[in-house]
Amino acid sequence: MMHFRIGNGFDAHKLEKGNGITLGGIFIPCEYSLIAHSDGDIIAHTICDALLGAANLGDIGIHFPNTKKFENISGKKMIDEVLNKLQEKNYEISNVDITYIGEVPRLNSFKLEIISSLSNFLKVDEEKISCKATTTDQLGFAGKKEGVACLTNVLIYKNS
Repeated sequence: MMHFRIGNGFDAHKLEKGNGITLGGIFIPCEYSLIAHSDGDIIAHTICDALLGAANLGDIGIHFPNTKKFENISGKKMIDEVLNKLQEKNYEISNVDITYIGEVPRLNSFKLEIISSLSNFLKVDEEKISCKATTTDQLGFAGKKEGVACLTNVLIYKNS
């Protein structure tokens, strides 16, 4: 019998003037950078939080606290560690659904590259990953280009 679990993750970071943002492991050149303790890859962070939540393993702050040890840690490294925890509990990823929320950078020309990168990080077929982007029609912090956000939902399973 298959045992399914759903998880979701949310993250937001402030923007500052810069030369680009890393999303889903891909560096995207733009006029902004993210202010963050880690690499600021909010797509990777929301995936980690969603996977941890689905497996009832807590949240990203428990596993990667805001300490010197995790300063500048890459999203890929975080995903690797979370996947090891899921593997210990015999969970596999069924699908990952990402919604990036921000006026900048525009993701249309980067979505396939992000999906390919995440497919490699997560060790799943690209068809299991959906990457969408939206704006807030210039409303709120994202609309004013003060920050960006991301929401990710995952479905994991194991045979029991």
